[in-house]
Amino acid sequence: MEWRFFVHYSGWSKKWDEWVGVDRLMKFTEENVQKQQALNKKQSFEKNTRASLIKPKSSHMARAKKRKTDLVSKEDGNLLLDRLVNIQLPPPLKKQLVDDCEFITHLGKLVKLPRTPNVDDILRKYLDYRMKKDGLIADSVGEVLKGLRCYFDKVLPVMLLYKSERQQYDEAISDDVSPSTVYGAEHLLRLFVKLPELLYHANIEEETLMELQQKLIDFLKFLQKHQSTFFLSTYHVPEDIEMSTNK
Repeated sequence: MEWRFFVHYSGWSKKWDEWVGVDRLMKFTEENVQKQQALNKKQSFEKNTRASLIKPKSSHMARAKKRKTDLVSKEDGNLLLDRLVNIQLPPPLKKQLVDDCEFITHLGKLVKLPRTPNVDDILRKYLDYRMKKDGLIADSVGEVLKGLRCYFDKVLPVMLLYKSERQQYDEAISDDVSPSTVYGAEHLLRLFVKLPELLYHANIEEETLMELQQKLIDFLKFLQKHQSTFFLSTYHVPEDIEMSTNK
């Protein structure tokens, strides 16, 4: 019989609580305590910079908090989905997500890492695109891109990976490596599925949220325009699976 432990992740809602095996836990050692302290500092920094996605004006904070309260169902405390920010994926990108799921969950394949272009590269390319298009980049566009990068690095291991991708993540990402420098468009697109829920918790004022929604939609159009360049057409079979198949 294998021991399992019920884990709650501090700072996350109860729906992310889960039962984990011993292999997911770390021993209480001085080295692991130092790792935890370093991780806590990093998370604290990311929490403070999360608002860089777009900051609500202080005069609107009261209304923003009321909005968050209004979005919660009084009956069961669930989010009212029709009041979340609406980020519609273009049909080609929806199909990309379906194919992504098929490759990984049904065919047992993975995105080969590191990706080129990676998430940082794509965000820089979009910034260059807007510069050429508009002649001058608004500060808000740069803040949105910084926020996307911050969200991606923070939520990738928690919300954007399939179970079969976890080992690959552990091997590819170390303490001094950001996921946005390793992963690419495939995982960045998954973030946009989770963004409505994430933005709900950011306490952004209604009018500002609508402006942000338009910027995110424009970014998705940019992804679609460069879909053949940014996204892989095929995934690779992990070596351990390939070797067992050839035996």
